[in-house]
Amino acid sequence: MNQTLYKSINEENIEILVRSFYSEVLKDTTLAPFFIAILGEDIQNEKWEEHLLLLTEFWKFVALGYDEYKGNPLQPHLLIDGLSRDAFTCWLTLFHHTLDRLYTPSTGVYFKQKSTDIAENFMRKLSL
Repeated sequence: MNQTLYKSINEENIEILVRSFYSEVLKDTTLAPFFIAILGEDIQNEKWEEHLLLLTEFWKFVALGYDEYKGNPLQPHLLIDGLSRDAFTCWLTLFHHTLDRLYTPSTGVYFKQKSTDIAENFMRKLSL
């Protein structure tokens, strides 16, 4: 299948990115248990929908400067038992693979750098 890759970042493809990524997270043996424990197995449920909307707003804030995101992205991670450097590495790898599927390399590099910076900051603050 020959898919057209996004050449720019906008609201619509950020939502596609978030939904595509978390669909893959639920298939990942390392990451899925963290999310299932909090949000459940069904990505269609209300908790997941709320999470996906929140993360869409977060990435719109990061990438486009939108100010709809009102959360504290580190806070929920402070409450998750068993988080490790390996889990963050797995998250980044999966996120970067999703970016490679959706964006041209020159566009995806922005998200790759931002996600790496955020993950490194989280790991430092979580002492991982």
